[in-house]
Amino acid sequence: MDKVGKYKILKELGRGATSVVYLALDAFGQREVALKVLFPDALDNPDYGKRYKKLFVTEASLAGKLSHPHIVAIYDAGESEGVSYIVMEYVPGETLEAYCRAERLLPIHQVLEIAFKCCKALDYAHRMGVIHRDIKPANILMNRQGDIKISDFGAALTASAESTQVSGIGSPAYMSPEQIQERSLTHQTDIYSLGVVVYQLLTGTLPFKATNNYSMIYQILNVDPQPSSVFRPEIPAAVDVIVKQALQKDSAARYRTWDEFAQALSSVFQNLAAPAEVVPDAEKFNVLRGLSFFRQFGDVELWEVLRIAIWNKYSSAAPIVREGEVGRVFYVLAAGDVKVTKEGKLLNILKPGECFGEMAYLGKRKFQRTASVATAGPATVIEIDPEALAAASEGCRHRFTEAFLEILVDRLAMANTRLSQLLLDRNISFF
Repeated sequence: MDKVGKYKILKELGRGATSVVYLALDAFGQREVALKVLFPDALDNPDYGKRYKKLFVTEASLAGKLSHPHIVAIYDAGESEGVSYIVMEYVPGETLEAYCRAERLLPIHQVLEIAFKCCKALDYAHRMGVIHRDIKPANILMNRQGDIKISDFGAALTASAESTQVSGIGSPAYMSPEQIQERSLTHQTDIYSLGVVVYQLLTGTLPFKATNNYSMIYQILNVDPQPSSVFRPEIPAAVDVIVKQALQKDSAARYRTWDEFAQALSSVFQNLAAPAEVVPDAEKFNVLRGLSFFRQFGDVELWEVLRIAIWNKYSSAAPIVREGEVGRVFYVLAAGDVKVTKEGKLLNILKPGECFGEMAYLGKRKFQRTASVATAGPATVIEIDPEALAAASEGCRHRFTEAFLEILVDRLAMANTRLSQLLLDRNISFF
């Protein structure tokens, strides 16, 4: 097979019981894509044909509906010459299965950061009316830069579905108790499954080990797993507590929301022995969420900001922008204070959440800086290149424009107030 529809097949990426995934070329979109092709005989299977078709249709129905940096995008779906297919974002790398073995365990701080990103992505999906129902390492991809994307929404439960969902979906080792018992499901079934994934990434073993599905099901319903630190002593007690709560058999005892789970993960980052130069994306995300400049940005837009921004730490009295130099990048102060001076005279002191250098961006050209900016003490500054921002989504760019306009209005009002006060001080009146 050389082509499916308008997509040219380049090579096979992998195959399962019901489908094969190819690396393909979308000539119209000028991009490489992952092309999932359903085996025709899978639909004709007398026992499971209807189930396979249901799963395929569910995943295909999400084309263009879930747009999040940590969810594999579904671009297209269709049928060509009797072949059913789904076109997805191609993520070069491997699944998290590769890091569930004792000899390839990831650092603890990286596991928690992966879990944090999954929480944010699944929270977004939940707000869009989608419950995944099959969260497991094989369905979480890690690209070559170490970032993750959740895939395979074929088993998803959607709020907009007009027909009864297929029951008995999922991988037994990652199923929640309510999923095994085929009870009504909420987003908390995915919270449980993600808890299993985190446990496995931390320890290299599942919380429950069994030789058959019946034994696995019994343990999920009746046995409490050992703390993850039993298998990896360097795991902090606080992490054990987080994983334990995610794995509670009673959904009422689990995290009630994805945000609760994410915040619990975030709270332990600062106590982990991560390399000094590494700042977890989860920590950066929380910093952005707390800055006034990004107040109107949604979660998806903040993840875009993380992708395009450069974070720089400065010592005291370090120059950032020099008067008279030409540049286009602009900055948002994340921590610390900076001094704005002109010809050596102090004009202003900026606080976290304030920006500078934005006139170069708003002017759409290289701009000669009219003032100097230097740190007043240790500071963290977010640097954004307009060329990188141009590649972001329209929504993200729109949020930046809104933020800049709000700042310019505030500065104009402040300037008018200062001018009025100056005129009063000099007893100048226009009336």
